[in-house]
Amino acid sequence: MIFPDDFVWGAATASYQIEGAVKEDGRGQSIWDTFSHAPGNVFDGDTGDVACDHYHRYRDDVALMRSLGLQAYRFSIAWPRIQPDGRGPVNPPGLDFYSRLVDALLEAGITPYVTLYHWDLPQALEDTGGWTNRDVAYAFADYAEAVYGKLGDRVDHWTTLNEPWVAAFLGYGNGVHAPGHRRAGDAMRSAHHLLLGHGLAARRLRDLGAKSLMLVVNSAPVLTPAQVNDPSAVPSEADAEAVDRIHALLTRQFLDPALHGSYPAEVLDAASRNGGLDHIHPGDLEIINAPIDQIGINYYNPCVVSAGPGTPADAAWPGSEDILFGTADAPTTAMGWPIVPDGLSRLLVRLSQDYPQVGLMVTENGAAFDDVVENGHVHDHDRVAYLEGHLREVHRAISAGADLRGYLVWSLLDNFEWAEGYRRRFGIVHVDYGTLERVPKDSALWYRDVIGRNGL
Repeated sequence: MIFPDDFVWGAATASYQIEGAVKEDGRGQSIWDTFSHAPGNVFDGDTGDVACDHYHRYRDDVALMRSLGLQAYRFSIAWPRIQPDGRGPVNPPGLDFYSRLVDALLEAGITPYVTLYHWDLPQALEDTGGWTNRDVAYAFADYAEAVYGKLGDRVDHWTTLNEPWVAAFLGYGNGVHAPGHRRAGDAMRSAHHLLLGHGLAARRLRDLGAKSLMLVVNSAPVLTPAQVNDPSAVPSEADAEAVDRIHALLTRQFLDPALHGSYPAEVLDAASRNGGLDHIHPGDLEIINAPIDQIGINYYNPCVVSAGPGTPADAAWPGSEDILFGTADAPTTAMGWPIVPDGLSRLLVRLSQDYPQVGLMVTENGAAFDDVVENGHVHDHDRVAYLEGHLREVHRAISAGADLRGYLVWSLLDNFEWAEGYRRRFGIVHVDYGTLERVPKDSALWYRDVIGRNGL
């Protein structure tokens, strides 16, 4: 099962999850610093204060990547390192860190993929309303320009936002992520302002000479319970409407404006009933509809729904109050997420058909399991099986015509898993949080071999 010759193999991380050093070299406070230090928000009171200490150990981590044969490394920039207050003059030591990281990657033959926003908004901007405040979108474009000015001579691949649905709806809707708001109207407003920031930054970067631009979404196939195991199952009219509505709220809410310049009717209806539409200004959709080159897809499991009656969904899903959310009948990861590999191929084929003007990249795919170190080894057979199953579906999608250009495993390292703290391990490399020692798991060695032969 061989992949195309130019297929890109790599791994991904995010700044707050691995860097640590939250008070060093002029870094400002982020919403995740504030949120994780507030009692009750994160499992066991964990924070990202130290995380994997990647800030000090990046050279060793790059050497580890090289030993695994990674061709690409997707990492995010911590906005508070660049502009501690989110605006104004840049902080040179913050930019210098990422410049050194990029140089180390290039020296190792690894292509850097930079993500500008992976949820760590400067707290100073949150104090002005965060993403509910339209001005933050313009501050984001200024920040993007500052980062490009330092790294653009060596970085070709730029992502504006990672998973704006999560940032808006888990951060501002149901409050399980920073900044912890619980207002549906705030979620809808934040989602639009995130997209506005994407459009402003994408246009700024393109004008400056960026070669490849990407928007990363946490998409999933939306299925009825029967469709999980039988793609040919025909849903009832009510179930089909539920599926279409959730697909619009999860995926089309972001990709339609970015690629088609319009919102789905379902999104406008949800926004109008949750705070109104006054945050959408004339000309916004033209700005958001900035040319990009790829969609990044973060896939973990399908979204399973059916028509009610059921209890109203929480504020993470405004517009879905009469839809019942379920789960797939499948084995699960340590997160409780069902393992449905063919959901990935179904998703990739559909997105390639719906948005044929851009290419696709799997920017995150992986699983948390309860790993144990035994005599210096981690025999994570479940993760190997998970990754192999999903890579077979990636190959199937390519064979079916999907314009898929690469696969980045989540994650390179065990890390701070947001509200789950350190109890969930997604890494192909084990991190001892006491000593910070790295131990490649069996999955890392397996993945090295997959990369080496460009296939399974």
